[in-house]
Amino acid sequence: MSVRDVNNHTLVQEGDVTMVPITSQLVSQGPKPATEIPAELTEYRPDSYRIHPGDTILVTVWDHPELTTPAGSQQQAVSNGRLVKPDGTLFYPYAGNVDVSGMTIEELRETLSNRLSKFLLEPKVDVNVVGFGSRVSLQGAFVDTTPQELTTVPLTLSQAIGAAQVDVDEADLSGLVLMRDQRNYRIDLDALNRNGNVAQQIYLKPGDHLFLPFNDRKEIYVIGEVLRPQAITFKTSDMTLTQALGRTGGLNPATSKGGAVYVIRGVEEMQNAPATVYHLDAKSPVAFALADRFSLRAGDVVWVGPAGVTRWNRFLTQLLPLTGIINNAAAAQYNIDRTSN
Repeated sequence: MSVRDVNNHTLVQEGDVTMVPITSQLVSQGPKPATEIPAELTEYRPDSYRIHPGDTILVTVWDHPELTTPAGSQQQAVSNGRLVKPDGTLFYPYAGNVDVSGMTIEELRETLSNRLSKFLLEPKVDVNVVGFGSRVSLQGAFVDTTPQELTTVPLTLSQAIGAAQVDVDEADLSGLVLMRDQRNYRIDLDALNRNGNVAQQIYLKPGDHLFLPFNDRKEIYVIGEVLRPQAITFKTSDMTLTQALGRTGGLNPATSKGGAVYVIRGVEEMQNAPATVYHLDAKSPVAFALADRFSLRAGDVVWVGPAGVTRWNRFLTQLLPLTGIINNAAAAQYNIDRTSN
């Protein structure tokens, strides 16, 4: 056995694990949920609506119904509209093909007025968008993943999420990803809205994609001398050791030993590198406060033993069958983390 000091913590290297006691200093240095949103998201403000391929434009030329309602005045407005083609052009009688993509409604009105003035005396033109081709796509743990239109009224992230409705039982609220301009932004909805806080408004733009992951692979495994050993999924930024033990009914009062509460981290790599084992002496009254401040991660194994962990070979034999499951959870978390870079 060797003892070494790393980051002011005494670590005991024993066989296949690195032991770390859970202390007040350790929990105070633990990772905090990310609550900051990149400035490029919060500072973006959409300007006047810009015409987009797929939009349907209704052009009204006063006193010229043959131009305004060629399909007949009894038809819906969209039936008399003009579709902006994929190349961004729109055809209108006498005006010809007009490249309208990126134009504001006022700019298109002026362009059509100028072109029609060559054939009509002082044409009075009005322009409206009656169908929208700009959309935000959604994927993942939403109740409704139908793409949402971006209209002349700006759409915010909170409005889009509200309309799509989060599947609260299946969603990982900490893992929302906004994909924009070939960059992925990870947004922790749980952390942003904690303690009564209201997240800053984020306005969406054409082509944005929202992905909300499922929490089915975001699991913690509680085994050993607890009342209900089980795998626990969680949908928030983190879960504390107290919460995990509470969901399993707590320590078995007849068979558990309060001084043998361990959190094993890095199980998926145990065959290649030592795992880190955090030890909590639950016999101490201070332990309840420490456990409530110790955050667990997806893939962690909480093990409550009947005695001190002295025979690691026997313990690892019990633990290794879980590594396949934990590998899946760790891989899912790794993929989510990559999307935010």
